[in-house]
Amino acid sequence: MGEAPSTRMSLLVRIRDSRDGEAWSWFVEVYGPLVYDYGRRHGLQDADAADLAQEVLRTVAAAAGKFAYDPQRGSFRSWLFTVARTRRIDLEGRRARQARTSGDLVVADQLDHVPAQGAELEEDEWRLAYRRRLFDWAAERARGEFRDSTWQAFRQTALEGLGPREVARDLGMSVGAVYMAKSRVLARLQELIDQVRGDDEDR
Repeated sequence: MGEAPSTRMSLLVRIRDSRDGEAWSWFVEVYGPLVYDYGRRHGLQDADAADLAQEVLRTVAAAAGKFAYDPQRGSFRSWLFTVARTRRIDLEGRRARQARTSGDLVVADQLDHVPAQGAELEEDEWRLAYRRRLFDWAAERARGEFRDSTWQAFRQTALEGLGPREVARDLGMSVGAVYMAKSRVLARLQELIDQVRGDDEDR
């Protein structure tokens, strides 16, 4: 595997220091589920998907000291996808060899004939999952920072697509307050995402 690409992202700068427990805790919290879900979507059983997440996180830990911003070397998101895909293929190969050794030819044959998506299609899927995971993580973090009415105004307008007048009426707020609530929550979510995203693509 090549050297990890660089990034201007603050969390990745912080994880260069293996002693920064908070940064590593955030990193695992954000990216561990992303890799695990990727493995599950591509046919890995629960334990294998968990192994995949652990292997990818170990790879990141080994490469973390090399992270430095250089836009010519590509995004962290793309590098992480390459690591996850390579480790997944390796894991599937090991499982197939173990199945043959144990005489489980049916399992080995199934692993050999799992249809493989093209890397480009997989990366498109990864990009969407990456953005969704960062949003979900930020929402989990931010939820407790706002009053329920503020959060509901954001959720109903930004996520459910309801009109501000309807939401204002249902929540007993002014239309202006609904707009303000949506803006405040979105700003906070963006701030959190900016702290942990691997690059500034797709803003």
